[in-house]
Formats: sequence, structure tokens, C-alpha cells
Amino acid sequence: MTETLEDDYPEAAPYIRDAVDNHGEEWVLEHYYEELYPLGRVMDVPEKEELPFYDADEHDSMTETERVEMYEAWAAYRENLRTGTKPSE
Repeated sequence: MTETLEDDYPEAAPYIRDAVDNHGEEWVLEHYYEELYPLGRVMDVPEKEELPFYDADEHDSMTETERVEMYEAWAAYRENLRTGTKPSE
């Protein structure tokens, strides 16, 4: 991890560092929006493109609209599980 990430995101950096130590950089990049980015609800987290090991030529990122759609779909899925209904019901 770079000093800049630690300086810019002091709360999130330990979580990112732990994820890299436990799973590796590729895993973090693959699962960033599912596993780490939601921490943004309680602390400042970097955009995926700000991670020191992110390479735009090798990795994809999601737009704000794509992230919103993904999180809304997850919310609907969890609500369906909670209520035991299907979307059409």
C-alpha cells in the first residue's frame, strides 16, 4: 500500500490492506464493489481507479450508474428473500 492511500483514506486503508494480504490484489480488484466499496456508507473509501495496483489497461471499473443499478438489484433480491416473494408477486 502506498503512503498516499493511507493518508487520503486512513479509515479504509487497513481494510484494503487486510484484503490484499488475505486474498491478493487480483481478488480485491475483482470483488471491490461487492466487498470493500460498500464500506463507503460509514467511511471514505477510494474509487477502484485510485487503488495503487489498479491498471486501467487490465481491469474494469463500474460507472456510478452501473453501481447504483447493481446495489438496487441486490436490495430487491434481499427484500424478496426477506418477504419470501418473487418480483412478479
